[in-house]
Amino acid sequence: MNTVFTASSWPISYQANPEYLVIQSAQPLQVLTSAIIGKEQATTIVNRHVPKSYCPVSPRQETQTWLKENGFSLTDTVTLLTAAYIERGTFQTRENEFFRLAVWTTAGFGNATRAGKKIATHTWNPLPGTINIIIVIDGSLTSYAMVNAIITATEAKSAALQDLGVKDQDGHLATGTNTDAIVIASTQQSIGRYLHEYTGILSPLGSAIGELVYQTVYQIGLQELF
Repeated sequence: MNTVFTASSWPISYQANPEYLVIQSAQPLQVLTSAIIGKEQATTIVNRHVPKSYCPVSPRQETQTWLKENGFSLTDTVTLLTAAYIERGTFQTRENEFFRLAVWTTAGFGNATRAGKKIATHTWNPLPGTINIIIVIDGSLTSYAMVNAIITATEAKSAALQDLGVKDQDGHLATGTNTDAIVIASTQQSIGRYLHEYTGILSPLGSAIGELVYQTVYQIGLQELF
Protein backbone atom coordinates (compact mmCIF):
# COMPACT_ATOMS: atom_id res chain seq x y z
CA MET A 1 0.00 0.00 0.00
CA ASN A 2 1.12 3.57 -0.76
CA THR A 3 0.80 6.40 1.75
CA VAL A 4 -1.49 9.16 0.48
CA PHE A 5 -0.17 12.15 2.46
CA THR A 6 3.25 13.01 3.86
CA ALA A 7 1.46 13.57 7.19
CA SER A 8 -2.20 13.10 8.11
CA SER A 9 -4.57 12.86 11.07
CA TRP A 10 -4.31 9.07 10.80
CA PRO A 11 -2.91 6.65 8.20
CA ILE A 12 -4.61 6.69 4.78
CA SER A 13 -3.20 4.50 2.03
CA TYR A 14 -4.05 3.28 -1.46
CA GLN A 15 -3.18 0.61 -3.98
CA ALA A 16 -4.18 0.01 -7.60
CA ASN A 17 -4.20 -3.08 -9.79
CA PRO A 18 -6.01 -3.84 -13.06
CA GLU A 19 -9.07 -5.08 -11.16
CA TYR A 20 -9.59 -2.24 -8.69
CA LEU A 21 -8.27 0.81 -6.86
CA VAL A 22 -8.62 0.62 -3.08
CA ILE A 23 -8.22 3.45 -0.59
CA GLN A 24 -8.06 2.48 3.07
CA SER A 25 -8.32 4.68 6.13
CA ALA A 26 -7.30 3.65 9.65
CA GLN A 27 -10.42 5.38 10.97
CA PRO A 28 -13.83 6.07 9.41
CA LEU A 29 -14.14 8.92 6.91
CA GLN A 30 -17.28 11.04 6.59
CA VAL A 31 -18.63 10.38 3.08
CA LEU A 32 -20.95 12.01 0.56
CA THR A 33 -21.24 10.00 -2.65
CA SER A 34 -23.26 8.95 -5.66
CA ALA A 35 -21.54 5.54 -5.74
CA ILE A 36 -23.59 2.39 -6.38
CA ILE A 37 -22.59 1.16 -2.91
CA GLY A 38 -22.58 4.25 -0.73
CA LYS A 39 -22.09 4.83 2.99
CA GLU A 40 -22.21 7.88 5.25
CA GLN A 41 -19.03 6.66 6.92
CA ALA A 42 -16.43 4.29 5.49
CA THR A 43 -12.91 3.05 6.05
CA THR A 44 -12.55 1.67 2.52
CA ILE A 45 -13.26 3.11 -0.93
CA VAL A 46 -13.09 0.82 -3.95
CA ASN A 47 -13.16 1.80 -7.63
CA ARG A 48 -13.80 -1.51 -9.40
CA HIS A 49 -13.13 -2.25 -13.06
CA VAL A 50 -15.87 -4.12 -14.94
CA PRO A 51 -16.06 -5.07 -18.63
CA LYS A 52 -17.94 -2.85 -21.07
CA SER A 53 -20.42 -5.71 -21.47
CA TYR A 54 -21.24 -5.59 -17.74
CA CYS A 55 -25.03 -5.70 -17.38
CA PRO A 56 -26.25 -7.83 -14.45
CA VAL A 57 -29.90 -7.79 -13.41
CA SER A 58 -28.89 -5.99 -10.21
CA PRO A 59 -25.46 -4.29 -10.27
CA ARG A 60 -25.83 -3.54 -6.57
CA GLN A 61 -26.37 -7.18 -5.60
CA GLU A 62 -23.65 -8.37 -7.96
CA THR A 63 -21.24 -5.83 -6.46
CA GLN A 64 -22.07 -6.89 -2.90
CA THR A 65 -21.29 -10.49 -3.86
CA TRP A 66 -18.01 -9.37 -5.44
CA LEU A 67 -17.07 -7.42 -2.29
CA LYS A 68 -17.63 -10.46 -0.07
CA GLU A 69 -15.67 -12.71 -2.42
CA ASN A 70 -12.74 -10.28 -2.35
CA GLY A 71 -12.66 -9.82 1.42
CA PHE A 72 -14.17 -6.34 1.68
CA SER A 73 -16.60 -5.39 4.43
CA LEU A 74 -20.17 -4.64 3.33
CA THR A 75 -20.71 -2.27 6.25
CA ASP A 76 -17.95 0.28 5.68
CA THR A 77 -16.90 0.03 2.01
CA VAL A 78 -17.93 2.55 -0.65
CA THR A 79 -17.79 1.05 -4.16
CA LEU A 80 -17.81 2.59 -7.63
CA LEU A 81 -17.88 0.77 -10.97
CA THR A 82 -16.05 1.69 -14.15
CA ALA A 83 -15.20 0.17 -17.51
CA ALA A 84 -12.18 2.50 -17.72
CA TYR A 85 -8.75 1.01 -17.16
CA ILE A 86 -7.76 1.43 -13.51
CA GLU A 87 -4.05 1.49 -14.32
CA ARG A 88 -4.59 4.50 -16.61
CA GLY A 89 -6.16 6.51 -13.80
CA THR A 90 -4.59 9.69 -12.45
CA PHE A 91 -3.75 10.79 -8.91
CA GLN A 92 -2.73 14.14 -7.45
CA THR A 93 -2.35 15.63 -3.98
CA ARG A 94 -2.17 19.07 -2.43
CA GLU A 95 -1.13 19.84 1.16
CA ASN A 96 -0.99 23.10 3.10
CA GLU A 97 -1.65 24.54 6.57
CA PHE A 98 -5.46 24.23 6.22
CA PHE A 99 -6.04 20.85 4.53
CA ARG A 100 -4.56 17.82 2.83
CA LEU A 101 -6.28 16.86 -0.41
CA ALA A 102 -6.04 13.83 -2.70
CA VAL A 103 -7.90 13.22 -5.97
CA TRP A 104 -8.11 9.99 -7.95
CA THR A 105 -9.81 9.91 -11.36
CA THR A 106 -10.57 7.15 -13.84
CA ALA A 107 -12.33 8.02 -17.07
CA GLY A 108 -13.87 6.62 -20.20
CA PHE A 109 -15.40 9.00 -22.72
CA GLY A 110 -17.48 6.68 -24.90
CA ASN A 111 -20.79 7.62 -23.26
CA ALA A 112 -20.24 11.38 -23.37
CA THR A 113 -23.42 13.37 -22.75
CA ARG A 114 -24.47 16.97 -22.25
CA ALA A 115 -26.65 17.91 -19.27
CA GLY A 116 -29.52 20.25 -20.09
CA LYS A 117 -30.33 18.70 -23.46
CA LYS A 118 -33.52 16.79 -24.10
CA ILE A 119 -32.41 13.19 -24.66
CA ALA A 120 -33.92 9.72 -24.52
CA THR A 121 -34.02 8.33 -20.99
CA HIS A 122 -34.05 4.72 -19.78
CA THR A 123 -35.01 2.83 -16.64
CA TRP A 124 -32.51 0.03 -17.26
CA ASN A 125 -28.94 0.14 -16.00
CA PRO A 126 -26.69 2.27 -18.26
CA LEU A 127 -23.39 0.97 -19.63
CA PRO A 128 -20.37 1.70 -17.40
CA GLY A 129 -18.62 4.39 -19.48
CA THR A 130 -18.04 6.54 -16.47
CA ILE A 131 -15.82 9.28 -15.14
CA ASN A 132 -15.22 8.35 -11.50
CA ILE A 133 -13.73 10.94 -9.16
CA ILE A 134 -12.65 10.17 -5.60
CA ILE A 135 -11.72 13.10 -3.35
CA VAL A 136 -10.22 12.50 0.10
CA ILE A 137 -9.71 15.44 2.44
CA ASP A 138 -7.82 15.52 5.69
CA GLY A 139 -9.64 18.46 7.20
CA SER A 140 -12.93 19.53 8.77
CA LEU A 141 -15.90 20.41 6.53
CA THR A 142 -19.49 21.35 7.21
CA SER A 143 -22.17 19.22 5.54
CA TYR A 144 -22.93 22.04 3.11
CA ALA A 145 -19.24 22.43 2.26
CA MET A 146 -19.21 18.75 1.26
CA VAL A 147 -22.13 19.38 -1.10
CA ASN A 148 -20.37 22.49 -2.39
CA ALA A 149 -17.27 20.37 -3.07
CA ILE A 150 -19.30 18.11 -5.38
CA ILE A 151 -20.51 21.17 -7.30
CA THR A 152 -16.96 22.49 -7.67
CA ALA A 153 -15.60 19.10 -8.75
CA THR A 154 -18.38 18.66 -11.31
CA GLU A 155 -17.75 22.11 -12.78
CA ALA A 156 -14.03 21.32 -13.05
CA LYS A 157 -14.73 17.98 -14.73
CA SER A 158 -17.00 19.65 -17.27
CA ALA A 159 -14.42 22.37 -17.92
CA ALA A 160 -11.77 19.74 -18.64
CA LEU A 161 -14.09 17.92 -21.05
CA GLN A 162 -14.84 21.14 -22.89
CA ASP A 163 -11.15 22.03 -23.18
CA LEU A 164 -10.49 18.51 -24.49
CA GLY A 165 -13.25 18.99 -27.07
CA VAL A 166 -15.19 15.92 -25.91
CA LYS A 167 -18.59 15.85 -27.65
CA ASP A 168 -21.82 13.90 -27.32
CA GLN A 169 -23.29 11.84 -30.17
CA ASP A 170 -24.93 14.95 -31.63
CA GLY A 171 -21.69 16.92 -31.76
CA HIS A 172 -22.35 19.15 -28.76
CA LEU A 173 -19.66 19.73 -26.12
CA ALA A 174 -20.11 17.19 -23.33
CA THR A 175 -20.50 17.91 -19.63
CA GLY A 176 -19.87 14.32 -18.52
CA THR A 177 -20.93 10.76 -19.27
CA ASN A 178 -24.23 9.14 -18.39
CA THR A 179 -22.76 7.07 -15.55
CA ASP A 180 -20.38 9.44 -13.75
CA ALA A 181 -19.88 8.98 -10.01
CA ILE A 182 -18.12 10.90 -7.26
CA VAL A 183 -16.96 10.38 -3.68
CA ILE A 184 -16.13 13.13 -1.20
CA ALA A 185 -14.56 11.67 1.96
CA SER A 186 -13.22 13.68 4.89
CA THR A 187 -11.43 12.88 8.14
CA GLN A 188 -13.36 15.74 9.77
CA GLN A 189 -10.21 16.60 11.72
CA SER A 190 -9.34 20.29 11.87
CA ILE A 191 -6.03 21.23 10.27
CA GLY A 192 -4.72 24.49 11.69
CA ARG A 193 -7.97 24.75 13.71
CA TYR A 194 -9.77 25.61 10.49
CA LEU A 195 -13.36 24.64 9.62
CA HIS A 196 -14.13 24.66 5.90
CA GLU A 197 -17.60 26.17 5.57
CA TYR A 198 -17.33 26.95 1.86
CA THR A 199 -15.68 25.03 -0.97
CA GLY A 200 -16.57 27.14 -3.98
CA ILE A 201 -13.82 27.97 -6.44
CA LEU A 202 -12.75 31.13 -4.57
CA SER A 203 -12.09 29.26 -1.32
CA PRO A 204 -8.66 27.71 -0.66
CA LEU A 205 -9.99 24.15 -0.54
CA GLY A 206 -12.50 24.64 -3.37
CA SER A 207 -9.85 26.16 -5.62
CA ALA A 208 -7.56 23.19 -4.99
CA ILE A 209 -10.37 20.70 -5.63
CA GLY A 210 -11.15 22.42 -8.92
CA GLU A 211 -7.52 22.42 -10.00
CA LEU A 212 -6.83 18.79 -9.15
CA VAL A 213 -10.07 17.47 -10.63
CA TYR A 214 -9.48 19.45 -13.82
CA GLN A 215 -5.88 18.25 -14.08
CA THR A 216 -6.67 14.58 -13.44
CA VAL A 217 -9.55 14.50 -15.96
CA TYR A 218 -7.58 16.47 -18.56
CA GLN A 219 -4.52 14.25 -18.17
CA ILE A 220 -6.55 11.10 -18.87
CA GLY A 221 -8.17 12.81 -21.84
CA LEU A 222 -4.77 13.55 -23.35
CA GLN A 223 -3.83 9.89 -22.96
CA GLU A 224 -7.07 8.44 -24.29
CA LEU A 225 -8.23 10.88 -26.95
CA PHE A 226 -5.10 12.12 -28.74
